[in-house]
Amino acid sequence: MGELLGKNGINMEGLCGIPLKDKAVIHILVEDETVAQFVLEEAGFEVSGVREVIVMDIGNIAGKPGSGGKMARKIGNLGVNIDLIYLAEHNKLVIGVDDITRAQNALNK
Repeated sequence: MGELLGKNGINMEGLCGIPLKDKAVIHILVEDETVAQFVLEEAGFEVSGVREVIVMDIGNIAGKPGSGGKMARKIGNLGVNIDLIYLAEHNKLVIGVDDITRAQNALNK
């Protein structure tokens, strides 16, 4: 997958993968998801979905104890569930939620 995307000029800015029974679920962060989806599907990969995520620069809080918990609490206090979270290149945090608008509002306060 990485070689295929790279040959097509697509940079994976972030990547998270987990095993799920006899398959694997992989979330990749790319600049243009439409092109990435086309390239992957043309090569026979199954793309089960494309979703919008929050991408935050955490360079100013990286390594500070409790900063992640405070951020998650802001989101949780609005009743929003985090269902995906991982670190990406250049001190970026990728967060998938069930209500992106409410989560972004919580983080902007």
